[in-house]
Formats: sequence, structure tokens, C-alpha cells
Amino acid sequence: MVKEFFWMCSGADTDLLQESPKSEQIKYAGIGGTVFFTAIMAFVSSAYALYTVFDNVYASVLFGLIWGLLIFNLDRFIVSTIKKRDNFWQEFLQASPRIILALIIAVVISKPLELKIFEKEIDRVLLEQKNEMTLVNQDQITQQYSPEITRIEGEIKTLQDNVDAKEKEVNDLYDTYITEAEGTKGTMKLGKGPVYKEKREKHDAALKDLQLLKDSAAVKITKKESAIVQLREKQNLQLAGSQPIIDGFDGLMARINALGTLPPIPSLFILLLFIAIETAPVFAKIMAPKGAYDLKFEEQEDALKVWVTQQKNQRKSVLETDTGLNEKVYYDVAEDEEVYAYKKQKAKDLLKLQTDSFFKKQSDVLGS
Repeated sequence: MVKEFFWMCSGADTDLLQESPKSEQIKYAGIGGTVFFTAIMAFVSSAYALYTVFDNVYASVLFGLIWGLLIFNLDRFIVSTIKKRDNFWQEFLQASPRIILALIIAVVISKPLELKIFEKEIDRVLLEQKNEMTLVNQDQITQQYSPEITRIEGEIKTLQDNVDAKEKEVNDLYDTYITEAEGTKGTMKLGKGPVYKEKREKHDAALKDLQLLKDSAAVKITKKESAIVQLREKQNLQLAGSQPIIDGFDGLMARINALGTLPPIPSLFILLLFIAIETAPVFAKIMAPKGAYDLKFEEQEDALKVWVTQQKNQRKSVLETDTGLNEKVYYDVAEDEEVYAYKKQKAKDLLKLQTDSFFKKQSDVLGS
């Protein structure tokens, strides 16, 4: 049962194989098995590749099955159309499109399996890329908000510096009138004289201005600090909104690019393995000598060609004979006086009928 199934996979004539030696049966079972298992590998690899895209098991299995059947039918068709000839290079030339196609199919089949085989290494590369992208993204978003935040912080510092300067002025005035009262500076007279009162009034006025300045600056600083808080919240929201995009950077193309950063030798050997698997049925058929199956198949084709050629020649001879007879018959009829007179009379009658019909129609038109 399995042997017959693999024969079917090879595209060979099972009736002829039944009559062929066991070596031929084994050879075509091997070719069919290669075609079948290549289709299985195509199904697995395409299903995995589509799963990385759609993240849906059912859709991936469905499309993977369609792709596997497509590869199976294509392989079976091409292998079955390669005919054994007596010249190796003619056979190789005949199979060259299949070999080129095998290279393409091998790349398509092997790449998803490489992604699965080197999944851990690819995840590490993707993690490094995501971390780098996160840092770059943070720097870009920070650069969007930093100028405005820096400007507002500068304004806050200016307001605070003004308050500090005014406070220093008030403290200096305080020291001035205190030392005047103590007699250590100024007039050097102990007690609260006119000069003391003047300096005290100046200090009190500056103290009121300081309090007003502090109140005004506090309100402005509070607003500006609130603006900074809002800007930082927007910055954090933008960072939080863009981070899922970076975290989701693990699609098919990203994984293929990450695979390209790994050492190429392992991937190359996997690709060569699939090229060998894909081209194995073709080279097996080309390199194997003509067997009993090939001879029987060739004999069957030759017999069919001979029969078709005979039928064509026979139909051609019948047509030529019939054409010659028809020409001779009509030539003899053309010389017959009776046929000529009869045809002449019928032609006259026809002309009369046409004339009468035309006359009637014209009369009807003119009469109306």
C-alpha cells in the first residue's frame, strides 16, 4: 500500500511498474518518497512562517496545507515529465528548469525552518535590537520635550533668583539699621536716632516689597511647575504608547533580518541540505541508467506515436482519394446536356419569380 502510494507520488505509470523488476519499483518508490516528504517539509515550514505573521494556528495550518499540496503537485509533475534519453546532457538540459525551481523552493522552504531552529539566537538579537530601539525612542521623545522644559525651568530659576536677590537686599538693610542702633557702623552713635529711623523705614518698605515679590513669584512658579508636570506626563504617555510597537517588533521580516546577523555557515548548510533534498528526485532520474520501466514506457510511447501516425496517414489518403473522385464526378456532370438544360430552366424560373416579386412590392409602394 505504501509502495503504491509512493509510486503515485513519483508520477510513474503504476501498471508498468507492476510489470517491472523489483529494482525499478524500489527506485520509483524512493523518488516518490522524496517528493512526498519534500511536500511535508514545505507544509511545516510555510505553516510556521505564516504563524509568525498571522499568529493563528488554524489559518497557518490551512495555508500551509495549500502550499504543501502546491509543492507536491509541482514536484510530481516536473519529475514525471523528465524522460530518460541516451544523452546525459540532453536530460540535464531538460531538467535545468526543474533544478532552478528547486533552488527557489529550497530557499522558500528552508528559511522558515531556519527561523525555528535558531529561534533562541534570533530572540537574543531581537532583544538587543528592541533595547537599542527603546533607548533611541526615549532620546527622540526626550528631545521633543526637553527644550520647553528647560525653558520653563530657566524662567523658574530667574524668578527664584529675583526673590533671593531681594531677600539679600532686605537682609543687608536689616544689618544696616541694627548696626546703626548699636553704634558699630554708620554714625557710630548708640541709640535709635533719626538715621536709625530712616534706615528702619527703608528696610520695612523693602520687606513689604519682598513679601509681594515672594507671593507673585510663588504663584508663577506653581503654574510653571504644573506646566512641567504636564509636559512630563505627555512625555511618559508618548513613551508608553510607542513601547508596544517596539515590543511587537518580532515579525517575519524582523526575524529574517535578525537571522542575517548570525554566522552564515549554519544557515548555508541547512540551505544546501534542502537543495539536495529538492534536487534529489531529478538527479536520481537523470543519473540512473535506463531501466526496464523506462524501456517499457518508451516502447509504449513509440507504439502510440506509430498508431497516431498511421491514423493520420490513413485519413490523409482517404481525403485525397475522395477529393479526386469528387473532381472527376463533377467534371463528368458538367459535360451532361440534360443537366445543363435542367439547370438553365430552373435559373430562368428563378429570375421570373424575382422579377414578379420586385414588381409587386414596387406596385404596392406606389399604390399606397
